[in-house]
Amino acid sequence: MDGAWLSLMHTWQHPLLTSAMSAVTWLGSLAVLLPLAAGLAWYGPGDGRQRLFLPLAVLGAAGVAQILKWLIDRERPDLFPALAAMPADASFPSGHAMQVTAFVAAWLLWRERSQQAGPLAIGIALVGLVAVSRTYLQVHFLSDILAGIIFGLLWSSLFHRLPFWRWSGRCGTNS
Repeated sequence: MDGAWLSLMHTWQHPLLTSAMSAVTWLGSLAVLLPLAAGLAWYGPGDGRQRLFLPLAVLGAAGVAQILKWLIDRERPDLFPALAAMPADASFPSGHAMQVTAFVAAWLLWRERSQQAGPLAIGIALVGLVAVSRTYLQVHFLSDILAGIIFGLLWSSLFHRLPFWRWSGRCGTNS
């Protein structure tokens, strides 16, 4: 599965698509997600504790991803030359996929929009674009991406369930 997906991504290579994917991949980085989470939290609803939820969800996902990378220590793909600078850390799970998934899931939970079609579709599209960019650029296997998405969803869900975030029954609800 991993090799077949990387081969497919290799056949799609085009200079314009490479430029686009090189830009899109940054949407899953902490350099973009953490300031975005902090900005949304600053102007978002609720008190100080509620405003910490989104940035801490993103930071926590990044930390969990690094721990998993250290524990599993999977080599990066080398089937084809990478189209971006090869990250120095391990491949599994994809930190970008985990971070962007955790960001989207936490934002949907925090803003109580998980059942609304528009925000959900935008979130899925964002996660999908970052996921494809990481394999297109040949810096992750498909299984790294899928694990990152699954772990990102699990992290945000478990983090949201912590009693610290409970007030008036749900996170994001003003009391």
